[in-house]
Formats: sequence, C-alpha cells, structure tokens
Amino acid sequence: MPNDHHRLDVKAWKDRYPQLQIVAPKGSRGKVEEVVPVDTTAPDFGDPDVQFVTVAGTREREAALVVRTRNGTTLVLNDLVGNIRDASGIGGWLLGLAGFAGKSARIPRVVKWNLVKDASALRAQLLQWAEMESLKRILVSHGEPIEANPQQTLRELAGSLA
Repeated sequence: MPNDHHRLDVKAWKDRYPQLQIVAPKGSRGKVEEVVPVDTTAPDFGDPDVQFVTVAGTREREAALVVRTRNGTTLVLNDLVGNIRDASGIGGWLLGLAGFAGKSARIPRVVKWNLVKDASALRAQLLQWAEMESLKRILVSHGEPIEANPQQTLRELAGSLA
C-alpha cells in the first residue's frame, strides 16, 4: 500500500492471495487496517538494491521505492507526483484541476492538501533524490515515466514547495 488512499481493492487481493504480505507506510497503517491487517511498515524485500522509503514531510503516509540495477536507479513514486500529459475532456479538466495533469510533472494540489504536512522536509527529500547520479527514471502512478533529466525534474518539484 503506497498510502492509505489506495486501499479500495486490497481486501479482494488479500482474499485471492492469502499469502500476500501487506506493506504500508507507518502513518497509513491505521487506515489500511480498517480494511486488512498490515504485516509490516518496514519491509525487507531480501534484495539490498530495493529500498522502501517513507517519504519525508508526508506524515509518514506516502511510500516510495528506490530500485538500483547495473543499468541505473529507478525511483517509484505513487501520488506524490502527477505527470499526465494527454488529459482531455471533462476527466482531463478534473485531473488538471486536481494537479495530476498539465504541461509538466507536478506535485498535485490534492496531494499538497492531504499528504504534505512539512513542505521543507519533502523539499529536502526531493533534493536528496535529485543528487542520485545513477537516477535514470521516475515511475509515477499517475502519468508517464519521467526519463528526460529526472534529477532536474526533482529539483523543479522541490522548488515548487519553496
């Protein structure tokens, strides 16, 4: 569970795959456990190249993954960044209004309102990730992967919090 907003289907998945381990960030544990028990807030994936991160500044409610391979590092984000570029119609208008869609990657307005408690801490987290020289891409739940200069994108996102 990357955060407590994504718990709608978790019971169906757990029922279908009972051996499934439920992982959630510490701040989301209570809301997720309204639906299913959480097995851990600090998972060990058995691979030192896969790191579960509770995102700073989000009331410990948003998680990310840092995945390192010999081809580079991938940062996997959930709601923290929206990068929908081809939104159209009423749905596109709503996605734009919420901040998930636009001409560039952004921290959606609804995320700032609901998840971001400490903008300075989140800004520092984004800048820390931007220093990863091996970073090749950012995968987001809402939109296209960010592969063109992901470090600069993170710096711009951090700047949007200043």
